[in-house]
Amino acid sequence: MSPPPPQLDVVAVGAHPDDVEIACGGILAQLARQGQRVGIIDLTDGEPTPRSPGPEVRLAEAKDAAAVLGVRHRLTLELPNRRLFDSFEARTLLATELRRYRPKLVIGLGASTPTASPDHWQAMQITDAAVFYAKLTKWDEHFDGLTPLVIPALLHCYLVDQQELLSRPGRIITDISDTLQLKLAAMRCYKTQFPPEKEHVFRRVEATARFLGEASRVEAAELLTSPRPVPVPNLMEFLFGNH
Repeated sequence: MSPPPPQLDVVAVGAHPDDVEIACGGILAQLARQGQRVGIIDLTDGEPTPRSPGPEVRLAEAKDAAAVLGVRHRLTLELPNRRLFDSFEARTLLATELRRYRPKLVIGLGASTPTASPDHWQAMQITDAAVFYAKLTKWDEHFDGLTPLVIPALLHCYLVDQQELLSRPGRIITDISDTLQLKLAAMRCYKTQFPPEKEHVFRRVEATARFLGEASRVEAAELLTSPRPVPVPNLMEFLFGNH
C-alpha cells in the first residue's frame, strides 16, 4: 500500500511550470520558512516551448525551482499546454487533488495576460471553480471518493505588471524582503525559459518587487488579492505584529 499523500497548508496553482515562481515565489518561500507545508500544482507541463528539448527537462527545472523555494510537493496534472480550457474535466481533476492534499489556502492566477499565454486566464477559471467543486457533497464519484473539503481562503496572484494592480480591491501586499533572492534563484532554474538574452525579465521582476516594497515601506513585496473581504480579528496585531 502506498503512503498517503502529504497534507499541505498552502497550494499554489499555475498553468505552467514557472508561473507561480514569477507571480508569488517570494511568498511561497516565506511561507515555507515559516513552517507552512507548501505545494505547487502545475496544470500543464508547459511544453512545447521554443528553447526546451522536451517536457522532461522542463519538469527537472520545476523540481529544482521547488527545492529552492522550500516547496514540499509539486504535481503536474498533464492537461494540454496551449490548449488549456476551463472544462468540467479540468475542474474535477484539480478539485480531486485539492481534496487529496486538503490545503487551508489556495493561491491561483488572477487576470488575463493579453500579450502572453491565454492559458493563464483559463487557469484562473479552473482554479476558482475547483475550489468551489472541492466542497460539493453527493458528487463523490467525480473525486475518487475523497471527502469534500471547504477551503477557507482563496487568493489571486499576478503575472501581469503588479504596479498597475495596486488600485484593485482586496489587495494584500506581502513583505518578501528576505525571500526576493530565493524567488529570483527559483526563476533562474528555468534555463530553457530564461536564457541570457532574457536577463531583462529578472530586472523587471525585481523592479516590480522593489516598487511594491517602496509603496509599502519595506524592501520588496508581492501583491495578492482576495475575491472576498478578509476579516481582521485583531486590528492592532494585524497592524503592528505581536509586539
